[in-house]
Order: sequence, then structure tokens, then C-alpha cells
Amino acid sequence: MIKQVKGMTGNEAVAWAAKLVNPDVIAAYPITPQTIIVERYSEFVNNGEVDTSFIPVESEHSAMSSCVGASLTGARVFTASASAGLALMYEILYVASGLRCPIVLAVANRAFSAPINIHGECTDQLVCRDASWVSLFGESAQEAYDETIMSFKIAEHPDVLLPTMFGIEGFIVTHALERVEILSKSEVDSFLPERDVDLKFCPDETNTFGSLVLQDYYMEIKRQQEEAMTNAYRVTKEVMEEFTELTGRTMEILEKYKLDDADYAIVSYGATAGNAKAVVDRLRAKGEKVGALKIRLFRPFPSLDIYKALKGIKAVTILDRSVTFGSPGTIVQNDLASALYGRENIPTLHGYINGLGGRVLTLPEIEEVYEMSKHYNEINMSSTTDWVGYRK
Repeated sequence: MIKQVKGMTGNEAVAWAAKLVNPDVIAAYPITPQTIIVERYSEFVNNGEVDTSFIPVESEHSAMSSCVGASLTGARVFTASASAGLALMYEILYVASGLRCPIVLAVANRAFSAPINIHGECTDQLVCRDASWVSLFGESAQEAYDETIMSFKIAEHPDVLLPTMFGIEGFIVTHALERVEILSKSEVDSFLPERDVDLKFCPDETNTFGSLVLQDYYMEIKRQQEEAMTNAYRVTKEVMEEFTELTGRTMEILEKYKLDDADYAIVSYGATAGNAKAVVDRLRAKGEKVGALKIRLFRPFPSLDIYKALKGIKAVTILDRSVTFGSPGTIVQNDLASALYGRENIPTLHGYINGLGGRVLTLPEIEEVYEMSKHYNEINMSSTTDWVGYRK
């Protein structure tokens, strides 16, 4: 198969992938560093290259509300946001999942205010972890492109029917020009079937959506969402396997790098994963037996896969581009601890808050915290949390 290649930023990759999907409705509000996604797509609409109904709204709360309404009619729906915009959507994120709307949301991960900052940080997406959305992270423009397409198939699967978000870090991925292998319209159409909806809002039918549900049935509905999230784990693996077969690009919920004979591991997600792999190569050259693990699927959290990947590892260095104030660990560190608790032959876990507000975590700094993790392990400290890459 001859691969077609195009130079794209992460934002452009999302827009071009969405163009191939050609969703029925996009409702969006601009916010840096996401704006280019919907701006570019609006050009496709204006030029008649897609037949999407584009709804410009006055806020992100309205954007997600419009997406919910459109999804309930059976439409295929897409939107994008970041940071404060995602926070403004937060109330409606729960409405979207509770009504089982398979909306796809691209997140240009950005720091929260105050103080005002427009650069990359993943806290905005990570704090949505309890909203019953499938959640993915991308390392590059290529992964932004691929996850755009896959997210629709995951969300719309009849065993899932949950909204899905994927994140790419602001400016680091959203605005960086990279090589992207692109698909044809026919390839995407063969991979992603038309959305098939049994129950939808229609003036000619009598259905109820979003009704008042008190203590008699509320828990049963939430339990169904949990079952759908469990199904999303299996479906995401199946979709990634199918996408790998289609493109020749390996997509997995976890990406293992030189872990087979490793004594130590560096765990990361998003753009940081590229630097983590580079540090593994540098350390291997020095004789260190270390590997890297990239988390691509954050919700549902792939607990068993992570245990299998890290079983027998002595110590794990966790690079978390987010902050949860007052917590005993970083966001991903806490999930790892829960996933590994009570199992045999597990590593010590050492979390490092880094890269807030777009600050670069350098390769020497990753090497430094790797050595710190080894030291903590040697003195029998099973769990530690530190900040790295800041002025003291």
C-alpha cells in the first residue's frame, strides 16, 4: 500500500480527519489553543467540501448542550475545546454520558487559570475522569489524526454508546508541524459505518429523554453506564486492532518500549511519552535496564494490562503533566496504585508533577527523576510524589 503523507499541525490533523468522517453536526466555540480545529473545519463547510451543519454558539456550555440535542436525533456529532472551555462544559459532560450520546470531543490540553496561561497541561482532561467519558491521549499529530477517526467508532459501538474525548497538548502538539500519513475517504468509510440508531428524538415518535429519575431507578442507570465503560475497554482494543490492520500503524491501549528485560520503567502519556522513550535510549546506552510505558487509554483505565506490563519491575517513574492539590499522589500515580494494589511482584511508584503551563521537561530532568526513583526504591520507599522542573 502506497502511503499518502501530508505535513500538518496537530490541530489541522484533527480537522482533516474529522473532514473524512464528515459528522452531521459540529457545535463549537473558539478557545486557544483549540481554535484552529473548528476554524479549519468551518472552511470545509463554507467551501462545500462537507455537508456538516456547523453551529457557532456563544459558549462552550451551549456547544456541548447543542451536541447533546443533535446526538439525541441520531446525528453523528463532533466538537472541540480546551481548559476553561472544557470546564464550562463540565455540567453537560455528565448529561451527555447519562443520556448515552456518543459525541466525540477533541481537547487541546491547556492549563487552567489563574494566572492566565494558554499553554500545554493535561489537568483539564484528567479532571473529567469521573464523567463517564472514554478518554484517550495522543503523543503526536499522527495520533491526533488516528484517534479522531477511532473515537467515533468507539463511541458509537452499540455496546458502548458513551461520549469519547481525546487530548493533544496545547502548542506542543496542536501547533507543531509534523509528518502525518493520511487515509482516503473510502478507507475511512469502510472502517467507520453509518451511525445506526434504534431510539432517537423524532417529532413523529413518542419517546422521553432526560426525564426526572429519583431514587427508584437512578442507581440502575448509573450501573448501566459502568457496564458500558467496561465494554469500552474491550471495544477500544478491538477498534485499535482493526485500525492497525487498516493502516499498518500499531495502535494499542498501552505502548510498551523496551520493557521486556527492564528492571525499571518510566510511565507517561501524551507528548511526554516521546521524551520518555528518548531517555530510555540514553539510559540503555549507559547500561541501565529501563523501559517505557505509554498510556494511550486513560478511561476506562486498563488496570490488568498495566499490571502485566509492570509486573516484576522494581520501581516506576511516573511523569504526570497535571496537578491535583492535596492528593497523596499525582492523578495517574493514584490510578496506578489502585490498579496494582494487592497484586504480587509489583513495583514501587514514584510520581513527578511536571510541565505545568507548558514548561518543558528536559531529558536530563527525566534522567534525574529516574535516578531519584531508583534511590527511593533502594531505601524501601514504596510511594513518593515530587515536583520536578521548577524554580525553588
